[in-house]
Amino acid sequence: MQRRFSIHHLILFAALLPAFLSCSKKDMVDDSPDIRLAFSTDTVFFDTVFPTVGSITKSLVLYNTNKNKLQISNIRLMGGEGSCYRINVDGTPGVYFTDVTIPADDSIYLFVRVTLNPNDQTLPYIVNDSLEFQINGNIQRVQLVSWGQNAFFYRQANLQGNVIWDSLKAHVIYGSLRIDTNASLTILPGTKVYFHKNAYLAASQGSSLRIMGTLDHPVRFQGDRLDPFYRDLPGQWNGLFLEAGSSNHEINYAIIKNGIYGIAIDEPRGAAEPMLTLDNTIIQNMTGSGIFAYGTTVRSTNCVIGNCGRAALEVEYGGSYDFRQLTIGNFWSSSVRLSPSVYLSNYSYDTTGQKIVNPLNSAYFGNLILYGSNASEMVLDSVAGTAFHCFFDHSLLKTTLNTADPARYQQCLINQDPRFINGPAMDYRIDSLSPAIQKGIPLGILFDIQGVERGATPDLGAYQYKPRTE
Repeated sequence: MQRRFSIHHLILFAALLPAFLSCSKKDMVDDSPDIRLAFSTDTVFFDTVFPTVGSITKSLVLYNTNKNKLQISNIRLMGGEGSCYRINVDGTPGVYFTDVTIPADDSIYLFVRVTLNPNDQTLPYIVNDSLEFQINGNIQRVQLVSWGQNAFFYRQANLQGNVIWDSLKAHVIYGSLRIDTNASLTILPGTKVYFHKNAYLAASQGSSLRIMGTLDHPVRFQGDRLDPFYRDLPGQWNGLFLEAGSSNHEINYAIIKNGIYGIAIDEPRGAAEPMLTLDNTIIQNMTGSGIFAYGTTVRSTNCVIGNCGRAALEVEYGGSYDFRQLTIGNFWSSSVRLSPSVYLSNYSYDTTGQKIVNPLNSAYFGNLILYGSNASEMVLDSVAGTAFHCFFDHSLLKTTLNTADPARYQQCLINQDPRFINGPAMDYRIDSLSPAIQKGIPLGILFDIQGVERGATPDLGAYQYKPRTE
C-alpha cells in the first residue's frame, strides 16, 4: 500500500514538474545581455500648444516580452532635476529609479508629465529630453518631445489647397512638411520657418512654393535651435526640396541657412520654365550644396551662396540656367572640402552606375564673383557629343581652367581677390579696393540685394560697393 502511494505521488509529481519548473523559471531574473525592453512608442510627443502655463501627462508602456522576469538596473530622465519633464514609475514620482522589475510576459506603465509656458520666449520651439533604460549593461532610450514657444507646428504633415503663411507666429517643422499635388504654399514677408533635426520642406509634383519676402522683411529658414552654440552650426536640417514636376516656384528675399542642402531642384518634366525664379536670396552654411540642380531650369538675380561643405552651386544632368549678379564665397572650415564651389555637368548615373546624358542647353553667368579657399573653385564636367553650353560674362573667377576661349569667357578677372569685407565670417560685401568695382555690364538689374542703386557701370556680385559712413 505504501509502495502504491509512493508510485502514485511520483507519477503526479512527474506530471506537475513542467508546471513547477515553468513557474520557477518565470520567477528568475534573466541576466542575458540580449534582453531588450519593448516600448509602446519610441517617442513620446506632447503636441498640444498651451494657451497658458500648462501641464500634460502621457503614458509610456514598458513591455517584457521575455519568458523570464526582467530587471531594469536604472531608469533615468536625462535632463535630471532641471528638465521640464517629470516621470512616475508604478506610482512613484522622480527622475531616477533603480532595480525596477517586470514579470515575464507582462508590462508596466511609466507616466511622463511636462510643464511649459509657451509665452516664455526663452524656451526653444521644440523642447527635447529623453528617458534612458539600462538593462544587463545595455542602454535603450525613448525620446520626449514637446512644442515649446507659441508657434504653428507641423509633424509629418501635408498641405492641401492654396495655403498662405504669415508672420504672426513662427512655423516649426518636425520631420517633414509636404506641399501636396496641385497645392501651393505662399509665405508672406517676415515669416520665420524653423526646422527640427532632419526636417525638410518638399514640393510635390504639380505644386508650387512662393516665398515673398522683402528687403526689410525677408523670409527666414533655419534650424530650430537658437541658442549661441547652434546659431551658426551647419547641418541642422535637411533642406528645401522642389521635386520633379513641381513648377512656378518663386523665392524672393529669403535667408536660408544652417542646413544640409539649401535648395535641391529636380527636373521640370514638362512644367513651365523656369522651374525656379530666385532673387535677392542668401543661402549659406550648408554641409552639402547650397543649390543642387538636376536637369532643371533656374533664373536668378542678386543672390549670395556661401560657406558650403560641397559645391555652392552643383548642376548635374544639364538643364538651363541664368545667374546674374551672383556672389559665391566659400571659405568652408568645418571639414575638408574637396568639391569646387561651382560644378556643371551634362550627365548623371542610372541605377546600374551607367552614365546618362542630358544637354546643358545654357548656363549664363553675368557679373559673377566666384571665390573661395580652394585653389580652383570651378569644374566643367561634360560628356562629348552632348550639348554643354556655359558662358561667363564679365565675372571674377578663381580657377585653374584655361579661360582664353572667347566663346565661354568674356572680360573675366581671373584669380583676383574680390576683397570681401570678411569672407570667413560670411560677409561678402566688397571693400573700397575691390577689383570687382565697376567691372560689370548693365544687365537690367537696377538695385543690388540691399537696395543700393547700381548705376551705369555696376559692380560684380550681389553687393554694389557703398562707402561706409562712420
